Amino acid sequence: MKRWGLAALAVLLLATVATPAATATTGHAPAGTVAKVPVETFTLDNGMTFLLVEKPELTTVVAGWVAHVGSANEQVGQTGIAHFFEHMMFKGSKTIGTKDIKRDLEIMAEQERLQDEIRAWYRKQRERWRRGEIDDPYDPANRPPELVELEKKFQKLVEEQRELMVKDEFDKIYTAEGGTRMNAFTNQDMTVYFITVPANKIELWFWMESDRLLNNVRREFYSERDVVHEERRLRTESTPTGKFDELFNAMFWQAHPYRNPVVGWPSDLRVLSAAQADAFYRTYYAPNNLTAAIVGNFDKAEVRKLAERYFGRLERQPPPPDVVTLEMEQLAEKRMRAECDCQPQVELRYHTVPFMHRDSYALDVLASLLNGRTGRLYKALVLDQKIAASAGAGQNSQKWAGAFSLFAESKGDATPADLEAALVRELDRLRTEPIPAEELQKVKNQIIADNYRRLESPFFLMIQLLYYDGLGDWRYLNTNAENLLAVTADDVKRVVETYFRPENRAVAHYYRKAGTQAEPVPEELADLPEQAQKQILAQARQLRAIEDADQLRQILAQVQQQKGAAPPQFAKAIAYLERVITERLAALEAAEGGE
Repeated sequence: MKRWGLAALAVLLLATVATPAATATTGHAPAGTVAKVPVETFTLDNGMTFLLVEKPELTTVVAGWVAHVGSANEQVGQTGIAHFFEHMMFKGSKTIGTKDIKRDLEIMAEQERLQDEIRAWYRKQRERWRRGEIDDPYDPANRPPELVELEKKFQKLVEEQRELMVKDEFDKIYTAEGGTRMNAFTNQDMTVYFITVPANKIELWFWMESDRLLNNVRREFYSERDVVHEERRLRTESTPTGKFDELFNAMFWQAHPYRNPVVGWPSDLRVLSAAQADAFYRTYYAPNNLTAAIVGNFDKAEVRKLAERYFGRLERQPPPPDVVTLEMEQLAEKRMRAECDCQPQVELRYHTVPFMHRDSYALDVLASLLNGRTGRLYKALVLDQKIAASAGAGQNSQKWAGAFSLFAESKGDATPADLEAALVRELDRLRTEPIPAEELQKVKNQIIADNYRRLESPFFLMIQLLYYDGLGDWRYLNTNAENLLAVTADDVKRVVETYFRPENRAVAHYYRKAGTQAEPVPEELADLPEQAQKQILAQARQLRAIEDADQLRQILAQVQQQKGAAPPQFAKAIAYLERVITERLAALEAAEGGE
């Protein structure tokens, strides 16, 4: 079972709250302090790299690894395969998850032979659709009898395989030995897996993680493909602005594969094959494309021996292909107008720079000047002009490109055009008015202090090591504070002049659809950027849709277990999700009691 937890929330806030990670380990950082996280590294002969941070005062080890592959690496026609493969990594291995591996492998081979025939029929279906003979090649009502019969045979094999499976055995082994917080996430640039284990169970982690890499299988591949297709629907089709957010993103990026959704396009998901997954695995899950991070109580010499014993079994492969399609210079402003079940709102998104670009630090400082309840946008649009219920900004520096967003949600009779004009005026102020030295220093101090606290948690330290390594260099953890402190008011003004031009942006205006009401933003989420609000609200909707009380109890236990390790800036969002789970669970229990 893929565990529901705080990983997605942690990474979402890393990417959307405009405060890059700080470089401290304990205590409370004085203003201007630039401490360093002591990270030791080594690389195996097969190319796999390990990052170690010792914390002998702990009784646990937080460990994970990043595969340097995300949706940006996917081939045409295979969008979503990176995220889908993440799901498959929880299905066990040749060692774990089955009562009879010989028959299990035979069934998978038989399934693939049937899928070859099914794919041939769907090629015919797509041709019928192209000619206008049917309206949807995947609608069950349009399937010919031969295809129906093949799918019945395939389903029988699925059912036979499930009889052989030891359900969630991978998860159960870890849990029985005290493992917690097992989860994973995929974004445009990386896929990350992690867990917390007792310090005396560190060898279990080495065996389990190396086993699912060494003895990887495609168990339940095609049924899990349907699960991912439903996950996509919940993410994009069941949220007020989900489809439009996806459309706006595809409009913003002209050439770069960042234009593709991480979860994939629906027509690609329907045709992903186990053979494609095998090729993807060989290319991107090779040890020379992986980095592990271990934080906690361990012996460095023993860790190196265990790494060589277990992960050393993996064979080095040729380097994976680079992402070579770069974004083109935008020559004209792009605009989108949409109606949704939402409060009128606006987003202005500008092309900027990738991770660790020399201008990224000034852009981060700019975002902090504008964002938050003490930022310029909230003061101007919410408090002074009273035309917005919320307003914010954020710089998102990804591995190959970057984007800076300004956004606001209307209040009263304010229109998206009113909000856009107000946002642009605040940018123009930065062009014409000097930034007071005390305002700039206050922002820098807040960035350092906020992120200093974030790294007090071993879990979030491990996440950031992997996250920044996935973006290109884990050393950002120990260099970014100095670069942020070096940003001047002239640097901020320069990046505004350089990147914030009308022809370099895309603008989205959202209007409320007639006869609908907007979903209110809970007070706990009011300080978060709009993107974070939307995704957390989407998570809440998924939680409210769960019908299984036992599943909700497990989720609630995970959240309560993890929230103590979360940095302060995550606390309100976690409390909101905990409240949603508790309310939904109470409703289910009341319904059970009334039966």
